[in-house]
Amino acid sequence: MRIQLITLVVEQYDPAIAFFVDLLGFDLVEDSPARTNDGRPKRWVVVRPPGAETAILLARADGDPQAAAVGRQVAGRVGFFLQVDDFRLAYDRMVSGGVEFVTAPRSEPYGRVAVFLDIAGNRWDLLGPDRPQPPK
Repeated sequence: MRIQLITLVVEQYDPAIAFFVDLLGFDLVEDSPARTNDGRPKRWVVVRPPGAETAILLARADGDPQAAAVGRQVAGRVGFFLQVDDFRLAYDRMVSGGVEFVTAPRSEPYGRVAVFLDIAGNRWDLLGPDRPQPPK
């Protein structure tokens, strides 16, 4: 058993793809035309960190209730966790790319952590070891 996908509700597909692929370094797994249950066009957009099994379905908000959830899918809590092998490298790359961090990096018993916002405004933890890990 495994979790294959989680859904992240976004305002628009293309800026969300650019954020996850260009800024965070995720792979674009799929971007295909699809239809809503009532036949309107939409896209099936899946992104995934390199080497990860679980992916994110980027779903454009459809209607007022979904639009209201953009950026608040977990009520302002950190709801997503991005584990990296080299915290400093990932953090520096993200900062230089314009990713907004809402906390400074800090050391915790489980490693380095800093909270950042995704394209929609959801909070993520960037997590990594205090020191870079040797290549696997």
